[in-house]
Amino acid sequence: MNSIEIFAGAGGLALGLNNAGFKHKAIVELNKNACRTLRANSIFNFGASLFENDVANFNYFSIPSSIDLISGGPPCQPFSLGGKAKGYSDSRDMFPEAVRAIRDKKPKAFVFENVKGLLRKSFSEYFEYIIFQLQYPSIIKNENESWETHRNRLKKYHSKNLHTELEYNVVYHLVNAADYGVPQKRERVFIIGFRADVDANWSFPKPTHSEESLIWNKWISKEYWSYHDLPCPKCDEKTHKKIERIKQKYGIFEPKFKRWLTVRDAISDMPNPTENIPHNYKNHIFKDGAKIYPGHTGSYIDEPSKALKAGGHGVPGGENMVRYEDSSVRYFTVRESARIQTFPDDYEFAGSWGEIMRQLGNAVPAQLAQVIGQSVFHALSPNNS
Repeated sequence: MNSIEIFAGAGGLALGLNNAGFKHKAIVELNKNACRTLRANSIFNFGASLFENDVANFNYFSIPSSIDLISGGPPCQPFSLGGKAKGYSDSRDMFPEAVRAIRDKKPKAFVFENVKGLLRKSFSEYFEYIIFQLQYPSIIKNENESWETHRNRLKKYHSKNLHTELEYNVVYHLVNAADYGVPQKRERVFIIGFRADVDANWSFPKPTHSEESLIWNKWISKEYWSYHDLPCPKCDEKTHKKIERIKQKYGIFEPKFKRWLTVRDAISDMPNPTENIPHNYKNHIFKDGAKIYPGHTGSYIDEPSKALKAGGHGVPGGENMVRYEDSSVRYFTVRESARIQTFPDDYEFAGSWGEIMRQLGNAVPAQLAQVIGQSVFHALSPNNS
């Protein structure tokens, strides 16, 4: 199936969708270092299909083939809890361009990803506006028309069911990447739509992993510590209460889900970068300067990582540190961060350390993208029953 990826960044979403069966006819990305990263990974066979420019300048009609899927992660800074949260007042709000992509190319489906902050109460009206635009991309905002007026016009159109043009059935879902086998607690909103004439028997993929299973595996069966050849430590009072609740809930039967994966699961087979041990891992180099301060305490090694972030000016914060049992911390290496974002070890990144960490902090975990992509691919398949 053919796809177009916009706002591609380092390619996490594109990689996962590629692994799910979608073949990109065009990739659109503005950042020059992210484009260098994309070109460095031959799995996509980029060449002329990589458009290094502002998405506003991309001509979708230049792609002659029909498109099954349009995907991307519109810049999240306007809605990020860690940003200035200007929303629709922020010039980086690119959702209008996402809507134009749907309107121009009329794909069978689309997948867009954004930060949890998009669901904040202060953005509720604008989020409703985003959904209405994706449902009815043919109803274009008039010149000099405010977004509020346009939203009200769309809302009226929706409530009276007046549409006759080809439109989209749209749903959104807040997910935690850890629930899908990613060693990272990363909450993101996915907005997914299917063209109205597509008979898609689709629902959002159900979680496969859980925190309860990790607690069971660590403190009840204690298999986690055996797996890593470690003695079982003592748990704190807060954890003890969780253990008792889980015992009461499940009795002698362990939870049905797989356990959350942890930082240790993700990186324990690689040598510690602080030690001078020869290895063949690319970008696995120690970076000094990590320290704990309020709000930046690192990611505990025996828990999923906190959500990796791009940080201000490309400098990652406490989420991008591993915190050991003795409370010492160090920055994740680029390769460790890539593992936490579920990129394969042969995936290459271009740019300075800070620039690469920015790319990784903004990326969609490839594993999560693949899970969602496989469900959409199946829904679009002719033999889907």
